[in-house]
Amino acid sequence: MSDDKTVIDEITSQAYDAADKPFDFIEEGRQTALLCEPDGSLRSQTKEQLEKADYMVTEAGSAQEALKRMRYHTFDVVVVNEDFDCSDPEENVVLSYLAELNMQVRRKIFVALVGSRFRTLDDMTAFNRSVNITINIDNIGDMGTIIKRGVADNKAFYHVFRETMAQVAGIS
Repeated sequence: MSDDKTVIDEITSQAYDAADKPFDFIEEGRQTALLCEPDGSLRSQTKEQLEKADYMVTEAGSAQEALKRMRYHTFDVVVVNEDFDCSDPEENVVLSYLAELNMQVRRKIFVALVGSRFRTLDDMTAFNRSVNITINIDNIGDMGTIIKRGVADNKAFYHVFRETMAQVAGIS
């Protein structure tokens, strides 16, 4: 865990670099996704599924790159393979970073955990790993549909909460 903190601290202490921004331009209302997948074949399938679901997708090649991109943009969806840039899934730096985010920011991000050790839509594993949804790699072909359903369920679940928070903050 101390290595995780080192990478996170290193990223947050760096000076601004426009090259770290994931997108130059985003159309209004367009949803964005960050893809953290080490396997090239799964990465291309996942990217295709996310693009079919109408997400603008950016890929990260390492945990450090993913953290840099999240530093300058709050993604609507983050898809993380449990083995992304780590030897032990319990020490995934990207998941650790997301779990430690301020809740006001974290609630805006829908996190999908991809792996082979759990079932798709396993709520207990999702809760345990502080993610919104789990997706087994065998279901990558249905990722777009699974993500759309998960995001819709998440929006419905938090609808009243977000509406109340907006009223309290004076935002309409």
